[in-house]
Amino acid sequence: MTGDEVNNDSKESFSGIVGESSGLRSVLQLVEMVAATSTTVLLLGETGTGKELIARAIHERSQRLRQPFVTLNCAAIPSSLFESELFGHERGAFTGANIQRAGRLELADRGTLFLDEVGDMPLELQPKLLRTLQEHTYERLGSARTKNVDVRLVAATNCDLEQMVEEKQFRSDLYYRLNVFPIRVPPLRERREDIPLLIQHFTQEYARRMNKRIDTIPPSTIQKLQRWSWPGNVRELENLIQRSVILSSNSTLSVSPPEKMTSAIDAAAVVGNLEEQKRIVEILQETKGRISGPNGAACRLGVKRSTLLDRMKKLGIDAREVRKSLRLSDLFPGSLSQRDN
Repeated sequence: MTGDEVNNDSKESFSGIVGESSGLRSVLQLVEMVAATSTTVLLLGETGTGKELIARAIHERSQRLRQPFVTLNCAAIPSSLFESELFGHERGAFTGANIQRAGRLELADRGTLFLDEVGDMPLELQPKLLRTLQEHTYERLGSARTKNVDVRLVAATNCDLEQMVEEKQFRSDLYYRLNVFPIRVPPLRERREDIPLLIQHFTQEYARRMNKRIDTIPPSTIQKLQRWSWPGNVRELENLIQRSVILSSNSTLSVSPPEKMTSAIDAAAVVGNLEEQKRIVEILQETKGRISGPNGAACRLGVKRSTLLDRMKKLGIDAREVRKSLRLSDLFPGSLSQRDN
């Protein structure tokens, strides 16, 4: 995106994957290649890079598209419950097992099972998963009956599984069974050219959810966000844009410096900024967007022109947008007040 205006025709790849960088295109080419097969895929990459979106893209490009896509976050399941979650259990298999329950494997039969954070899978259960992948069979917890299963496995991790194998924290045989077709998902800092499209995508998405109108993303904002290292990757950027949409009080996206993203929101500062923003916009409306001169906004506010421009930049105020809104209100009386409401 090169201009000030939000482009409603931003290019969006399949499965909600946004971007046009060479790194992302390479990943999607691999997705196209492997999707038509039933090969096990291992997605490698930092937290927040969008590995689940890639897994869904593989499923949606496969012949299993109309079958279930089932996820299991290995890091979110206590070790004591993991076997039951994955394989299911029979009634009475353990204390509290009052009913029979199907596991994620059974739910994903004929479809795709996505094991996220597979590096956190309990070591003692890894042989059972390996057997399932090799034999396409499993047993529910508390049952001696072997059941067949046809499932395509996509696993993901932000861990170095090779190092974990060397340290005896992950089984080597399972690692080699998972590592049939590895795909590395690049971090956001390696695909900076995708940041403008992602900003635009998330701005439109959250503005729509919040029933807000945001038409403009200042180029300075995009440039600033492209320089940030994004240790939390796309998820960090999405969280920032969501917060920014909430805090934006007019049609221009107002973004706080990324360096402050990990801090709690200063309510007093936010309220003060909103009040200052409202006051400046009101004065600009009265001066018809004029900043300089004896009747300009800077003079009316009792500050230097450079000081006002600096504050407007930090508060996300664009004099051109103010003038545009005034023209609209002249053409359509009452439109400005209706929009603000």
